[in-house]
Amino acid sequence: MATKPLTGTKVFLMLVAFFGVVIGVNVTMMKLAIATLPGTDVDSPYAAGLTYDREISAAQDQTARKWKVNAHVERRADGGALLQVEARDASGQPIAGLKFGGRLERPTDKRADLAIELSEAGIGLYRGNAASVAPGQWDLVIEGEARGTRVFMSRNRVILN
Repeated sequence: MATKPLTGTKVFLMLVAFFGVVIGVNVTMMKLAIATLPGTDVDSPYAAGLTYDREISAAQDQTARKWKVNAHVERRADGGALLQVEARDASGQPIAGLKFGGRLERPTDKRADLAIELSEAGIGLYRGNAASVAPGQWDLVIEGEARGTRVFMSRNRVILN
């Protein structure tokens, strides 16, 4: 069987094909990486920077109140989760009339975040449910409002099994 000679055209086509495959794979991997995790914590860092002083002031006000807010989140067997928040003032008295809300945020994927609306189940006791909570690590964010102003905020890492 006779072999065909290696010509300059064949070498050129092999080089173009090799680098074409390498560049194609790199472009595909970049697109997938950017689409799945953009690498930002907030949608607009500029807007977050503008509210920075207000966030510091709100945190100082929250510390001055000396409230004791305990939260318990539990993943049920059906895949849902129950969130319970107990709020007490500095003297240990239950705090009623607040509007609490919660969020379970995935540290690695904002698309999986779940909002939990809490309703007052008793004086100073707030409860809410979330459906279809996957097991694993979550950031539990709790925010409390009074008369349209945020008066409490906490963020804690939790592991749900």
